[in-house]
Amino acid sequence: MAAKSIGTAFSLVFVQIGVTALLVGIAAAIFFRSRPDIDPAHPVGSARWHRRYMSLGAKALLGLAAMIDLAMLGSSLLMWTGTVTPWAPLVVALPILAAVAVAVVVFARNNRARDEGEEDTGLTHREDDKYWRSGLFYVNREDHALMVPRRFGLGWTLNFGNPRATMLLAGVVALIGLVITLRFGG
Repeated sequence: MAAKSIGTAFSLVFVQIGVTALLVGIAAAIFFRSRPDIDPAHPVGSARWHRRYMSLGAKALLGLAAMIDLAMLGSSLLMWTGTVTPWAPLVVALPILAAVAVAVVVFARNNRARDEGEEDTGLTHREDDKYWRSGLFYVNREDHALMVPRRFGLGWTLNFGNPRATMLLAGVVALIGLVITLRFGG
Protein backbone atom coordinates (compact mmCIF):
# COMPACT_ATOMS: atom_id res chain seq x y z
CA MET A 1 0.00 0.00 0.00
CA ALA A 2 1.35 3.44 -0.97
CA ALA A 3 1.83 6.16 1.61
CA LYS A 4 -0.73 8.94 1.45
CA SER A 5 0.16 12.59 1.88
CA ILE A 6 -1.86 14.83 4.18
CA GLY A 7 -3.21 16.72 1.15
CA THR A 8 -4.42 13.51 -0.48
CA ALA A 9 -5.83 11.94 2.66
CA PHE A 10 -7.59 15.08 3.91
CA SER A 11 -8.74 16.55 0.58
CA LEU A 12 -12.32 15.64 1.50
CA VAL A 13 -12.01 17.71 4.67
CA PHE A 14 -10.77 20.74 2.72
CA VAL A 15 -13.66 20.42 0.25
CA GLN A 16 -16.09 20.04 3.12
CA ILE A 17 -14.75 23.18 4.81
CA GLY A 18 -15.66 25.06 1.63
CA VAL A 19 -19.10 23.44 1.56
CA THR A 20 -19.60 24.31 5.23
CA ALA A 21 -18.74 27.95 4.54
CA LEU A 22 -21.29 27.92 1.72
CA LEU A 23 -23.95 26.38 4.01
CA VAL A 24 -23.22 29.00 6.68
CA GLY A 25 -23.80 31.69 4.06
CA ILE A 26 -27.05 30.04 2.93
CA ALA A 27 -28.25 29.62 6.52
CA ALA A 28 -27.49 33.28 7.25
CA ALA A 29 -29.29 34.40 4.10
CA ILE A 30 -32.33 32.28 4.95
CA PHE A 31 -32.43 33.45 8.55
CA PHE A 32 -31.88 37.17 7.92
CA ARG A 33 -33.57 37.58 4.53
CA SER A 34 -36.67 35.38 4.67
CA ARG A 35 -39.99 37.15 4.79
CA PRO A 36 -42.13 35.79 7.61
CA ASP A 37 -45.51 34.35 6.74
CA ILE A 38 -47.51 36.12 9.43
CA ASP A 39 -50.95 34.87 10.44
CA PRO A 40 -53.18 37.98 10.52
CA ALA A 41 -55.34 36.41 13.23
CA HIS A 42 -52.30 36.04 15.54
CA PRO A 43 -49.57 38.39 14.25
CA VAL A 44 -47.36 38.59 17.35
CA GLY A 45 -47.37 34.85 18.07
CA SER A 46 -46.84 33.84 14.45
CA ALA A 47 -43.92 36.30 14.05
CA ARG A 48 -42.33 34.91 17.22
CA TRP A 49 -42.88 31.35 15.98
CA HIS A 50 -41.36 32.22 12.57
CA ARG A 51 -38.20 33.66 14.13
CA ARG A 52 -37.82 30.61 16.39
CA TYR A 53 -38.48 28.17 13.54
CA MET A 54 -35.96 29.90 11.26
CA SER A 55 -33.38 29.89 14.04
CA LEU A 56 -33.93 26.18 14.67
CA GLY A 57 -33.75 25.50 10.93
CA ALA A 58 -30.44 27.35 10.60
CA LYS A 59 -29.03 25.49 13.61
CA ALA A 60 -30.20 22.14 12.21
CA LEU A 61 -28.59 22.92 8.85
CA LEU A 62 -25.33 23.92 10.51
CA GLY A 63 -25.46 20.85 12.78
CA LEU A 64 -25.89 18.64 9.73
CA ALA A 65 -22.93 20.35 8.07
CA ALA A 66 -20.84 19.82 11.22
CA MET A 67 -21.72 16.12 11.32
CA ILE A 68 -20.87 15.73 7.63
CA ASP A 69 -17.54 17.43 8.42
CA LEU A 70 -16.98 14.99 11.28
CA ALA A 71 -17.79 12.04 9.04
CA MET A 72 -15.38 13.26 6.36
CA LEU A 73 -12.69 13.81 8.99
CA GLY A 74 -13.17 10.23 10.26
CA SER A 75 -13.05 8.88 6.73
CA SER A 76 -9.88 10.84 6.00
CA LEU A 77 -8.23 9.62 9.21
CA LEU A 78 -9.05 6.02 8.28
CA MET A 79 -7.63 6.60 4.79
CA TRP A 80 -4.49 8.29 6.10
CA THR A 81 -3.73 5.57 8.64
CA GLY A 82 -4.71 2.79 6.22
CA THR A 83 -7.18 1.31 8.73
CA VAL A 84 -9.49 -1.26 7.19
CA THR A 85 -12.13 -2.68 9.53
CA PRO A 86 -15.72 -3.81 9.19
CA TRP A 87 -16.92 -0.85 11.30
CA ALA A 88 -15.24 1.79 9.08
CA PRO A 89 -18.47 2.64 7.17
CA LEU A 90 -20.11 3.49 10.50
CA VAL A 91 -17.55 6.28 10.98
CA VAL A 92 -19.12 8.03 7.97
CA ALA A 93 -22.74 6.95 8.34
CA LEU A 94 -23.44 7.40 12.07
CA PRO A 95 -22.75 11.14 12.45
CA ILE A 96 -24.76 11.96 9.32
CA LEU A 97 -27.69 9.72 10.30
CA ALA A 98 -27.68 11.19 13.82
CA ALA A 99 -27.78 14.75 12.44
CA VAL A 100 -30.62 13.90 10.03
CA ALA A 101 -32.60 12.24 12.84
CA VAL A 102 -32.13 15.27 15.12
CA ALA A 103 -33.15 17.66 12.31
CA VAL A 104 -36.30 15.63 11.56
CA VAL A 105 -37.29 15.57 15.23
CA VAL A 106 -36.62 19.31 15.64
CA PHE A 107 -38.67 20.24 12.57
CA ALA A 108 -41.48 17.80 13.38
CA ARG A 109 -41.86 19.10 16.94
CA ASN A 110 -41.81 22.77 15.92
CA ASN A 111 -43.71 22.85 12.62
CA ARG A 112 -46.87 24.47 14.00
CA ALA A 113 -47.31 27.84 15.62
CA ARG A 114 -48.62 27.43 19.11
CA ASP A 115 -51.39 29.73 20.28
CA GLU A 116 -49.90 31.55 23.24
CA GLY A 117 -53.11 33.14 24.44
CA GLU A 118 -52.97 35.97 21.92
CA GLU A 119 -56.37 37.44 21.16
CA ASP A 120 -57.73 36.60 17.71
CA THR A 121 -57.85 39.71 15.51
CA GLY A 122 -60.59 38.25 13.30
CA LEU A 123 -58.47 38.76 10.17
CA THR A 124 -57.76 35.94 7.74
CA HIS A 125 -54.78 35.17 5.58
CA ARG A 126 -54.78 35.88 1.84
CA GLU A 127 -53.84 32.26 1.27
CA ASP A 128 -57.15 31.11 2.73
CA ASP A 129 -58.82 28.87 0.13
CA LYS A 130 -62.14 30.66 0.46
CA TYR A 131 -60.64 33.70 -1.32
CA TRP A 132 -59.17 31.81 -4.29
CA ARG A 133 -61.40 30.62 -7.14
CA SER A 134 -59.81 27.70 -9.01
CA GLY A 135 -56.56 28.66 -7.28
CA LEU A 136 -56.08 31.49 -9.82
CA PHE A 137 -58.57 34.27 -9.10
CA TYR A 138 -58.39 36.17 -5.82
CA VAL A 139 -61.77 37.53 -4.68
CA ASN A 140 -61.87 39.25 -1.29
CA ARG A 141 -64.08 42.33 -0.83
CA GLU A 142 -62.61 43.01 2.62
CA ASP A 143 -59.03 43.24 1.29
CA HIS A 144 -58.49 46.75 -0.07
CA ALA A 145 -55.39 45.79 -2.07
CA LEU A 146 -55.82 46.14 -5.83
CA MET A 147 -53.16 43.53 -6.60
CA VAL A 148 -51.87 40.61 -4.53
CA PRO A 149 -49.02 38.14 -5.07
CA ARG A 150 -50.09 35.19 -7.19
CA ARG A 151 -50.67 31.96 -5.34
CA PHE A 152 -48.72 29.90 -7.88
CA GLY A 153 -45.78 31.02 -9.96
CA LEU A 154 -44.35 34.51 -10.11
CA GLY A 155 -46.03 37.85 -10.38
CA TRP A 156 -49.23 39.47 -9.20
CA THR A 157 -52.95 39.10 -9.80
CA LEU A 158 -55.91 41.40 -9.40
CA ASN A 159 -58.17 41.28 -6.38
CA PHE A 160 -61.45 40.75 -8.23
CA GLY A 161 -63.34 41.61 -5.05
CA ASN A 162 -62.08 45.18 -5.31
CA PRO A 163 -64.29 47.39 -7.57
CA ARG A 164 -61.19 49.20 -8.87
CA ALA A 165 -59.94 45.91 -10.31
CA THR A 166 -63.10 45.59 -12.40
CA MET A 167 -62.66 49.17 -13.65
CA LEU A 168 -58.98 48.51 -14.46
CA LEU A 169 -59.82 45.31 -16.33
CA ALA A 170 -62.62 47.05 -18.27
CA GLY A 171 -60.20 49.87 -19.15
CA VAL A 172 -57.58 47.42 -20.45
CA VAL A 173 -60.20 45.59 -22.55
CA ALA A 174 -61.47 48.95 -23.91
CA LEU A 175 -57.91 50.04 -24.75
CA ILE A 176 -57.23 46.78 -26.59
CA GLY A 177 -60.53 47.16 -28.45
CA LEU A 178 -59.62 50.73 -29.38
CA VAL A 179 -56.19 49.70 -30.68
CA ILE A 180 -57.68 46.89 -32.76
CA THR A 181 -60.36 49.19 -34.15
CA LEU A 182 -57.83 51.89 -35.09
CA ARG A 183 -55.36 49.42 -36.55
CA PHE A 184 -57.72 47.22 -38.57
CA GLY A 185 -60.85 49.36 -38.88
CA GLY A 186 -59.47 52.23 -40.88
